Amino acid sequence: MEKPTLPDLAADSEAKPKARLTATPLRCFTGALTAGTFSLLAYRLTLSVATTFANKPVTSDNPAVVNISAAVRTLVTGIVALGAGVFGIAALGLAALGIQLLFKSVRSAATETDTAKNPEP
Repeated sequence: MEKPTLPDLAADSEAKPKARLTATPLRCFTGALTAGTFSLLAYRLTLSVATTFANKPVTSDNPAVVNISAAVRTLVTGIVALGAGVFGIAALGLAALGIQLLFKSVRSAATETDTAKNPEP
């Protein structure tokens, strides 16, 4: 059996149409719920990390150690807080998209019923 060449593989991928996922209100709201959950968990983790760092101060006389530990603590807290913010914004965007799709589907359903009642000549 021959090994397929690159052009053969490209032709096979072009011949098979890829399934396109469309945005639906249900998908948007479940995605928003998932992202919101991750955001809440990351926010709670941020509070826990910040509290832990505040309760355990660095005990060293070396200024380099104090500076490096402060930088690491700031980076860890900032990265976790950034994750909470990104997931929160994604949740808001998905919820807004879901609402927009709901209004769009209601509007298109109303337009279809109006055209069915009053067909144009």
